[in-house]
Parts: sequence; structure tokens; C-alpha cells
Amino acid sequence: MDMHPWLPNLNQIRQMLDVIGINDVDELFYDIPQDILLESPVEVGYNKPLSEEEIRQRLEQVKQKNRKLKYPPFLGGGACQHSVPSVVKFIISRSEFYTAYTPYQPEINQGLLQALFEYQSLIAELLEMEVVNSSHYDWGSSLAEAIMMGLRINSRKKVLLPKSINPLHKQVVETWLAGKEVNLVEIPVDQEGRMDLDFLDKLDPTEVSSIYVQQPNYFGVWETEMEYIADWARKHNIVSVAGVSPISLALVKSPGELGYDIAVGDGQELGIPLNFGGPYTGIFATRMDMKLVRQMPGRIVGMTEDVKGERGFTLILQTREQFARREKATSNITTNEALVAIANAVFLSLLGKDGLRELAEEVYKRSHYAAKKMELVGKRKWRSDFFEEFVMSFEKEYNKIHLHLLNKGIHGGLKLGPNEALFCVTEVHSKEAIDELVESIGEVI
Repeated sequence: MDMHPWLPNLNQIRQMLDVIGINDVDELFYDIPQDILLESPVEVGYNKPLSEEEIRQRLEQVKQKNRKLKYPPFLGGGACQHSVPSVVKFIISRSEFYTAYTPYQPEINQGLLQALFEYQSLIAELLEMEVVNSSHYDWGSSLAEAIMMGLRINSRKKVLLPKSINPLHKQVVETWLAGKEVNLVEIPVDQEGRMDLDFLDKLDPTEVSSIYVQQPNYFGVWETEMEYIADWARKHNIVSVAGVSPISLALVKSPGELGYDIAVGDGQELGIPLNFGGPYTGIFATRMDMKLVRQMPGRIVGMTEDVKGERGFTLILQTREQFARREKATSNITTNEALVAIANAVFLSLLGKDGLRELAEEVYKRSHYAAKKMELVGKRKWRSDFFEEFVMSFEKEYNKIHLHLLNKGIHGGLKLGPNEALFCVTEVHSKEAIDELVESIGEVI
């Protein structure tokens, strides 16, 4: 048998089978019904191993099929392109961070632990919340964990979600709650594109476990009654959860200042480029209330002193299933997004408080310029103030508009309906790009 270049153990299959006492690899899969087994190998690939150069050439051929965009995409939907300083990628590419795994042994993982502690500290300051864990997968998983926390805290079976929630986040929540006999109740949207809070008067609050509000909401609209929602929840012993865009917090009150129990979000806009849907990092924070902290999922890095009195870092909260009996674990997800969280910390450290506000103001101004300019060819669905994203409706089917834009090297908004699309404009979109977007839409209208 020829030596396999990368998997040398394949040359020892016979010896391994002899050790476990079977004659053929197929015996390992005897419990699979015969009628679903393949009768012949699947024809995939190129019927032969490819060399490194051949693989490179094939990938280049596939790459050429991609459309060439003149400008960053205007695609809305919760994942928006932002400028990423080169130093962010440089720092997280260092082997100390790039190759480090879960810091089970704090004594030899001090650098990684300190970096995660810095991330927690920066996010805590941004959200004005006292306790932050060292990240989840993404916004959706953080929200699902927050709702699970609420169920454990008050044992009620009704959860309030706004119609203006990101639909992808809602899908994650529905998946996690499947089989738990929890009733998800949708709060409608009023004529301004905000949560219709009159709906709350029709509910029995003693049945509600938690209420969630997204700020700004999925359609980019600012929710103006954030404080009222937090007060209403507190009055009825309901867990309040705020989902926030980190950059927008430079312009509006933080979840902590508003009095929310839990804050969730995504660190994608803090130094993470768009990359086919990930990786992102789920932000998760709570007030310093042990009723909340003891139910937090994930892990928390804390600062301490060693036996010599010198500063050190260690994991002070580990509530996943490998650290506790399975039924006692607050989360069954066994990994996080440490490297992405460190990128968030680098990004926030570079910008600082003033830089983050300047960035938020620039995003606000450019998105409003784009919305006003686009009203020459379409109509804003809601007249409410917004941040970064906004919905436009057109007299012509949006599919035709979108195809025309793509043919000109411009990626338009996210289709919401036959004539509607959600657009995103940030600091990476120049006046030239916005003007050409509008001009190109006008050619179709």
C-alpha cells in the first residue's frame, strides 16, 4: 500500500482492525440498514487527487464567476460592512491568539485570558452593564440564551418578541425553544415602524417570562420607548432583554442606563469583515444581580492575584456541561468566539470613546443622506428616525431593480417584499457610491 502523504494512520488500518477484532471496516457500520447504503462510491471531485497547484487553479476559475462590485454592498439585514483597521487583523493573526484554544489551564494561558478580560471590560463600559461573559456564537444564540435565562428565573411560559426582530434571530430562538412548551407572542409594529406598546395592555403580565426589544430594530428604526419597556417589565417581574447595535450606543442611551436586565448583540460591526455569514461573536451582559449572574451561560474571565501577590487572570464562571452535571449546565454550547472577541477589543481600543462617537455620527449622516437621495426614485416605508438601515418601496418590482444594479456592479438592498428592500449605508459608502446607486435605480424606474 502506498504511503498516504497526510494521513499516515490509513496505512495501519489492518493492524487497527486486528486489535479490535473485526475483519473489515464495513463491520463498523453493521447497524445501518442495507437499503439506505450506497451501492457505489459517490462521484464527486475530479476522480483523482489534485496537487496544490491544480487546486489553486481550480479555485481561481471558480473565483472568476463572482460578480465584480464597484462599491461595498448596500445589503441590509443585520450584517453591514464597516471599515476594519489593518492592525486588527495583524494582532489577531499573532500565534498566541490565533492558535490558542479554551484556557482550561490559566497558569499557561494568561495572555489569552487577559485579552478576553479586556474584551469584557470594554463591552461592559459600552453597555454600562456590570457583568459580561466572553462571548457566544452570534446575536441569535445570545438572544436564545437570554430567553432561556428568563425561563429558569421565573418559570413562566410566555415570551414577547417584537415583529421588528431580525427574522434570523427569531429562527434561532424558535429552534432552541422547540419542545419546551413556550408560547412566543409577537408584538405588532405601529404605523411608525416601532413596537405597538398598546398591545402590552391586552396581556396578562403574570404569564410573561421575558420581553425582548431590538434597538434599532430590524428595519433600522429607533425604538423611542426603551425606558418604558424596561420599567413595565420590572414592575411585573419580567426579565427585560435589549438587543443593541454596539456602534449605535455612541448616540443613544445604553441598556444599563435604561435599566435592562440583559443586553445582547453582535460584535460583527466592531472590526469583523463580512465573510459569507461569519464568524461573528455574540455579546451577552447582565446587571450585577446574582439572580441573573448565577443563570448566565458561557464563561467569565476574572482578575485575581497569585500566591506571590501578582496580578493574574482565571475563569471565574464556567457553567457549561463539561464543568457541571448535564442537567445543571446553563448552556450546552462548548465553545465561544474568543478570537473574534479579541478583534472587538482591539477595534474598541483603537477608536476609544470619541472615535466610536465620530464613527456613529458618520454612519448616521451618510445613511440619512442616502435615504433622502433615494426618495427621488422611491418612498421610505416609515418616516421614523433610523440608524444605518432603512426600508424603501418602489413602483417597480425590486427583482428587476436589483438585477439592473448587479449588472452595473452595485449590490442593492435586501428584498423584503415584491416592491420593498432594506438598504444599509455606513462609513464605507462614499457620496459617489450613493449617488450612483440612486441614479442607477432611476434608470429602471
